Amino acid sequence: MSFNLVDSVKGLFTNELAGKMASSFGESEGSVQKALSGAIPAVLAGLLNKAGTTEGASSILNLSKEAASSGVLNNLGSFAGSGNLVSKGLEWLKKLFGDKFDNITSLISGFAGIRDSSAASVLSVAAPAALGTLGKQVNTNNLSVGGLTSLLASQKDSILSALPSGLNLAGALGLGSLGDLGSKLTGAFSSATGTARATAEKATSGGNKWLMPLIIALIVIAALYYLFKGCNKSAGDAAVPPADTVVNRAQDLPAAPVMESIKVKLPDGVELDAYRGGIEDKLVTFLNDPASQGGKDVWFDFDNLNFQTGSAEITAESMRQVNNIAAILKAYPKLKIKIGGYTDKSGDVAVNKKLSQDRADAVLKALKDTGSNSAQLVGAEGYGSEFAKAAADAPDEERRLDRRIAVGVREK
Repeated sequence: MSFNLVDSVKGLFTNELAGKMASSFGESEGSVQKALSGAIPAVLAGLLNKAGTTEGASSILNLSKEAASSGVLNNLGSFAGSGNLVSKGLEWLKKLFGDKFDNITSLISGFAGIRDSSAASVLSVAAPAALGTLGKQVNTNNLSVGGLTSLLASQKDSILSALPSGLNLAGALGLGSLGDLGSKLTGAFSSATGTARATAEKATSGGNKWLMPLIIALIVIAALYYLFKGCNKSAGDAAVPPADTVVNRAQDLPAAPVMESIKVKLPDGVELDAYRGGIEDKLVTFLNDPASQGGKDVWFDFDNLNFQTGSAEITAESMRQVNNIAAILKAYPKLKIKIGGYTDKSGDVAVNKKLSQDRADAVLKALKDTGSNSAQLVGAEGYGSEFAKAAADAPDEERRLDRRIAVGVREK
């Protein structure tokens, strides 16, 4: 049976490993399984996208070798449970997706119904698994940049067909359609082959010109081998639809929501990196509306604020949004806010009440630590599950909407 990159990576994630990840990330096992079903092909599609340039393919070659030599494939369970190792995965992931990393994280978060921080953690385990699997093939077959590119090209159809319906990965990657991946790969493959041809011409520029046709023939044979060997499956393998069929199917399905990055401009000239429809966007729009008024019932939910599981410790990546709120307070000196903490109905009522209070206090303290004017911060209150809408036994994707921190505008 020929090599299949998607199946090889998916095979690494056993039920036991998914359970361990769920426990470590504070999510349900079913949600983590769903996240993996989107994260694995998304990461692999990210490899296709980056390999669309010779420079990008060279970067993937180095990353895959690094991942393979790290021993991640033999110790993925420890990788998923270790903060330091997940951080390494996050580093590789950001090198892979660059400025599209936040888009991919939000895409998986919305698809699986988990927190952004959990989606980032799932991706941070999926990326090393994918790179390590690819690196193993690179080392075994002693692949060059051209060989790597042709190997990825042979896997393109199976990767695209593995993407769940409605997962708008093209939008998250900033592509018109997933068909653009094929065009980029073809260009990179041609470039790599052209480089090899130029090298061969230089090598035979002396008296051994008869070697030229032989070297070129070997290059073409090797390229065709890696390009098509993934398509010659045994009779027992499922047929893979052509690339254009996959693209058309993805375009015809409803697109999953993708968080659109925007700049929110404040009266003092500061511009905030935010998301359209996020707390910064909504809050500043409200403050700029002369007809709007503050009050005890005017609340805006944080949309990118998370805590370490079961604690009131704000995650490092969440501080960006805290700092954005601090910048808004500075730009609107008359603004006065209250921080509210909320939980879902699962668990002990008293414990939930305390946790929500601790988390609201933590956000208030974080705002004060940024240098925000204390006179603008009128307090913090934890409401526990008092205002939760979903039942205690409701699916997690429903209950997660009740677990939040909000900013209440008391005066503007």
